[in-house]
Amino acid sequence: MDIYKGRLEIICGSMFCGKSEELIRRLRRAQIARKNVLVFKHCLDNRATLEHVVSHNGTTIRAFPIDDHTEILRLITPEIDVVGIDEVQFFDPTIVATILELVDKKKRVIAAGLDLDFRGIPFGSMPPLLAVADSVIKLKAICMTCGNDAHFTQRLVNGQPAKFSDPIVQIGAEECYEARCRECFRIDRRPKVSYEQSNF
Repeated sequence: MDIYKGRLEIICGSMFCGKSEELIRRLRRAQIARKNVLVFKHCLDNRATLEHVVSHNGTTIRAFPIDDHTEILRLITPEIDVVGIDEVQFFDPTIVATILELVDKKKRVIAAGLDLDFRGIPFGSMPPLLAVADSVIKLKAICMTCGNDAHFTQRLVNGQPAKFSDPIVQIGAEECYEARCRECFRIDRRPKVSYEQSNF
């Protein structure tokens, strides 16, 4: 008996690459197809509104703001076909187990998040989610320095690159972040540990 009944789709990339826009597009298409959709976002993301996922181009979809990902399992009913999760990197890494439980319950799960933090290091739960996903799309932004394709998120403090030792999570948008290509991305030091290690 096949235990893999649902589907996991991951949308990843830097800030300003259109992750939330793509998430909303897929969820809207599911609604048009008369699927029952329920959307979640981390309550840390209160940039525009707490009750909606909002893309940078202004499209929105209603969402439940939560802190504990186990709330998803409590709110999902058998009638729900599609589960959307925005800013998935902010959730505790154990969200992977929650998402796989949803997949086992025949849900189509679409999750969007940053694959790298502002230091250029794989972000939170994203590495295992990328590994177990049925499909992955990595979107690219436009480098705000040179105009090439960008997949790094540059955090700025008073117009200057943030320090490696700064807090990993800082909510913001254009006022403190830019999309950068590898050539233009700046950080004062690289990780001391090897990328082969599981704990960055």
